[in-house]
Amino acid sequence: MWAELLPVGRDAATGGYHRFAWTPPELACRAWFLDEARRRGLEVEHDANGNMIAWWLPRDGTRDGAVLTGSHLDSVPGGGAFDGPLGVVSAFAAVDLLRERGIPLRRPIGIGAFAEEEGARFGVACLGSRLLTGAIDPARARALTDGDGRTFAGVLHAAGLDPEAIGPDEDLLGRIGCYVELHVEQGRALQKPVGIASAIVPHGRWRFDFGGEGNHAGTTGLADRRDPMLPFAGMVLAARDAAERNGTVATVGKVRVVPGGVNAIASSVTAWLDARGPADEAVRRTVAEVDEAARLAARPHRVSVDLAEESYTEIVDFNLALRDRVGKALGGVPVLPTGAGHDAGVLSSRLPAAMLFVRNPTGISHAPAEYAEPADCLAGVEALTAVLADLACG
Repeated sequence: MWAELLPVGRDAATGGYHRFAWTPPELACRAWFLDEARRRGLEVEHDANGNMIAWWLPRDGTRDGAVLTGSHLDSVPGGGAFDGPLGVVSAFAAVDLLRERGIPLRRPIGIGAFAEEEGARFGVACLGSRLLTGAIDPARARALTDGDGRTFAGVLHAAGLDPEAIGPDEDLLGRIGCYVELHVEQGRALQKPVGIASAIVPHGRWRFDFGGEGNHAGTTGLADRRDPMLPFAGMVLAARDAAERNGTVATVGKVRVVPGGVNAIASSVTAWLDARGPADEAVRRTVAEVDEAARLAARPHRVSVDLAEESYTEIVDFNLALRDRVGKALGGVPVLPTGAGHDAGVLSSRLPAAMLFVRNPTGISHAPAEYAEPADCLAGVEALTAVLADLACG
């Protein structure tokens, strides 16, 4: 399974992955998912939000109290191979082991592949699970646009989905008893092959729009310029300073300059700030300080600044009872928090959720060097199998 997915959406020059929601590489991953489900005789359910679930049902056909696992198949720009797909591949492998070992199934097991988890195309992370749980307004989601100006509603329609049908699915949520997501560790804190998540720290994304005046780079005097690149540069430096003051992390990893000519003063700059930290107050304070610094930097250059929050998730403490049960099933493994957002964090607002981490010796994620040793990946499959056996077969 892993070998089949590895080439899909991979940049031959950099080794990074470009699997954005409903683009050809991500659609190829979806086709792979459907093939794996059919190969096992699993029943596939497509919800209105673009999420997919492959169901293994007990002999009595019951659909309630299900144990959902899985992850996502999309990637960040130039991302690694493991972030997302490892959880989906491991879920299929765990079902295979349960069947091979003849463990009788008492509750359904679902393997989920959630849509637009990274937010790389439409800007809102965990969009599929946010829509499913009601964490985002469907009207707002329909209006989201990608870098080419295509709306989320238009992309859904082109994919054969009804944009007017997106939103919370109480029937589906009501059939799920809990969710357990396996994911590659996104850091280097884990010293054992497998660990359990205790919490997800607060995190969010904000968009800064700097409005200036486009002009000629060679004929416009410095005093006559309204150059939005200057306050943008100040905003980037302010993000680092604010993060250090508040004990958070802040990153400007995406910027769009209009018109983007070498010999032209920009008319506008749009930049995205990612901020995360141990407490909501610290993250909010970081963003407020960056906003203040950007406006101060913009004033002498007669540049406008607008700030918009695109997504935010408060601290997520995973269900303690489920976490303890997962830990008991594994015989005791390390427990650690994470600074990365996941569908498990979004789903935890509506049902018990837990996460397993597989060790990442490089400590690198969202980049081609992201890695997990094969032996650790197999240990992750065994751990997930043990958890599913306890939750769905016990």
